[in-house]
Amino acid sequence: MTSAQPVPPPAPRSREVRASVLAAFQLVEDARYLGTDRRRRAGRRRSLAERTVASRRLARDLRAG
Repeated sequence: MTSAQPVPPPAPRSREVRASVLAAFQLVEDARYLGTDRRRRAGRRRSLAERTVASRRLARDLRAG
């Protein structure tokens, strides 16, 4: 191997993919909440709770890794 060849990463970086998926999910949920599509209060509470659970899982996975 010469110095001009890139070094492959030591392991797949699945955490970065999860973070990207979570960010995309949050953008979609925020757009729904802030857009013209007004949902009932229970629906907004549920989506907020789901987003909170997802972000806590991500934080836990990042600490464990």
